[in-house]
Amino acid sequence: MKASFTRVLAVAALSTFVLASSSFAKQPHMDAAIDLLQQAKAQLQEAAHDKAGWRVEAIKQINAAIASVEQGKAAAK
Repeated sequence: MKASFTRVLAVAALSTFVLASSSFAKQPHMDAAIDLLQQAKAQLQEAAHDKAGWRVEAIKQINAAIASVEQGKAAAK
């Protein structure tokens, strides 16, 4: 599970970097990335147990990824 989630975060981070360098008025890919990250966060928040701290760490990383995407959107305006 941790490896899969790490891959998802890596893809999200890479997508954020690539998409942040584009300047479009509408940013559907960035919006979709935020939506998916928020869905992943919701799933983790509902998961049972802390998983030795990994669940909380994953939520922190998702929050950071969401912030990065939002900053990328703002920079492209």
